[in-house]
Amino acid sequence: MTMLQIARTTLIPGLLKTLAANKKMPLPHKLFEVSDIILKDDNVEIGARNNRHLCAVYCNTFDGFEIIHGLLDRMLQILEVPWSSNKNKNGYYLRAVDDPTFFPHRCAEILCYGKMIGKMGVLHPDVVSRFELNTPCSILEIDIECFL
Repeated sequence: MTMLQIARTTLIPGLLKTLAANKKMPLPHKLFEVSDIILKDDNVEIGARNNRHLCAVYCNTFDGFEIIHGLLDRMLQILEVPWSSNKNKNGYYLRAVDDPTFFPHRCAEILCYGKMIGKMGVLHPDVVSRFELNTPCSILEIDIECFL
């Protein structure tokens, strides 16, 4: 028996593969995963460390960015992390960013107490089509290690 293991640096491809395998199911599709990823870390002996992440995706006939944004807001509300509208590092806020995984001008970094903990946005159509999906998707992935 051959055992195959991989080290993931993001949870996004796993969720998109699951969506692709279930695309005949009725819309909307809502999935999430909480699991470890591997990050390079020169400060530890083996050169890498595990980090717990949460990833959620929403797919429908419209991109549903507001649903993913609402999920983030609700999670952080439950964790009692306040919204910081003036970016004073006393809570969380979003910062626009360009990332080729996401549709232009539809991606944001999630900052919490001044530290970048993740990204969210509408997936770029090229990413969606490479996973043989035919509906728009919004996704968020955050580091939840600091909340454990």
